[in-house]
Amino acid sequence: MRLYTAPLEGITGHVFRTALNECFGPADKYFIPFIKPNQRGHFSSREKEDILPEHNQGMYAVPQILTNSVDDFVRTAEKLQSYGYREINLNLGCPSGTVVSKGRGSGFLAFPDELDRFLDGVFAQTEAEISIKTRIGKDSPEEFGRLLEIYGKYPVKELIIHPRIQKDQYKYSPRWEVFREACQKSRIPLCYNGDLFSAEAYRRAAAAFPEVDTWMFGRGLLMNPGLCREIRQGIGLDKETLRRFHDKLYGDYQGVLPGAKTVLFKMKELWSFLAPAFTDCHKYAKRIKKAEKLPVYEAAVNDLFAEQSLEVHEP
Repeated sequence: MRLYTAPLEGITGHVFRTALNECFGPADKYFIPFIKPNQRGHFSSREKEDILPEHNQGMYAVPQILTNSVDDFVRTAEKLQSYGYREINLNLGCPSGTVVSKGRGSGFLAFPDELDRFLDGVFAQTEAEISIKTRIGKDSPEEFGRLLEIYGKYPVKELIIHPRIQKDQYKYSPRWEVFREACQKSRIPLCYNGDLFSAEAYRRAAAAFPEVDTWMFGRGLLMNPGLCREIRQGIGLDKETLRRFHDKLYGDYQGVLPGAKTVLFKMKELWSFLAPAFTDCHKYAKRIKKAEKLPVYEAAVNDLFAEQSLEVHEP
């Protein structure tokens, strides 16, 4: 099996990826949150920090581009190649309204002819290997048949499918019947992504799709950072390793982020996913959420680790 970490904007930056890799062992690929080409053609400070080779040591990192412009993709891909990246991922999955309204991410799926022309230009002008992360349509799963035909025309390295449409956002269950159709028809190697929140959820999906050996984990890794290790080695989440992960993440954020307020924002975002992994977490989660100073935050986290046990379960 091959296990990937999903690109989650604002969360799975290089600090998170490094802590995850060091504390819980390597995933097969780490996807970097999307780069959005701008008019000046330069990387933002966040994007540059994320792609620096020294920030991705010991891991196979894959940068992702969010655009519907051939020129922007090609120019950005060339710059990424100069940093040493040999695989680049195209984002056709982001369901955010601000992204979709500009015809990017999963919004691009509503324009299959334009997408076809875009891919034709991109593959003709890009030397790097290109993988695609996609949803199954914008408004209807019936759109996916046409999309799959388009993807099949090009030498796509890998097709990562989140079997929801854009309008689903993250509601409802993933549409396994559409992913099954892709398994039957696609000549491109497939990766499944969507609601893999636990080892048991992974086992159910693996049993349903025995022909698939590649899996991407997103929100499940925020709920249980040790999920890939559990699947691969059978080692459940333990407080000692989780505490080491937390402390490295917390310390490294303090080294790179401007001020306590920004650090607290990042850590609170993580705890919104992670807190339910503990028994009777509610009063501690409330204290963490209300903390406005680092010592107050630290005291709440210390008490949670000291007084509660881990009880990871599916949402």
